[in-house]
Amino acid sequence: MFTGLIEEVGTLRGVSSSGEGMVLHINASGIMDDLKIGDSVSVNGVCLTATSLSDHGFTADVMPQTYRNTTLKELKTGSRINLERAMAAGGRFGGHIVQGHADGTGTIKSVKRDQNAVVFEIAPARKSLFKFIIPKGSITIDGISLTVADALSSSFTVSIIPHTLAQTVLAYKRAGDSVNLECDVLGKYVDHLLRYGSSQQNEEDREEAEGSRISTEFLAANGFL
Repeated sequence: MFTGLIEEVGTLRGVSSSGEGMVLHINASGIMDDLKIGDSVSVNGVCLTATSLSDHGFTADVMPQTYRNTTLKELKTGSRINLERAMAAGGRFGGHIVQGHADGTGTIKSVKRDQNAVVFEIAPARKSLFKFIIPKGSITIDGISLTVADALSSSFTVSIIPHTLAQTVLAYKRAGDSVNLECDVLGKYVDHLLRYGSSQQNEEDREEAEGSRISTEFLAANGFL
């Protein structure tokens, strides 16, 4: 689990690919002090596993499902990458619950300055994500924990402070670029429970009631009659 507070902007040193499978070779320094093989790292908002370490950084495998559903397939040598190690149990919870399981991608429609802030307007590729995007709600963009400023008919906006802009890959993003999106996991669980939980529970209650029903046949079979 992550919090969406980017620790370092790394650089893609190279890519080894075979079809839709990839190995990312990532240059990093700040997160390397206690990174171990097998540790989880958020790479532009996608939870990957460090498979090897070097003096320059680490490698991580990308499986076909991740390749197809995220922007990692668009990375090129020299691409800048948001990096965050998994949250330590005793660490501060500065952002929100981020799983590193991208729900889809979005396209930046515009980047506009608003005094000391920069406002990004983003259009999700999947309309089904809109029900989880609410004003003042949390959303993760390329691994960054952000607050939705406004939810529009086919897009949403986030307002970025100078520090976040300077310390993340958003500083290099322009209109037309793609980003990874992860909606608030709490909203997704509530939606799932509302859609499936009640009907499933009713069916389980019915089966339990039928299974515990006492009849004359049951009493006779068990020697009570």
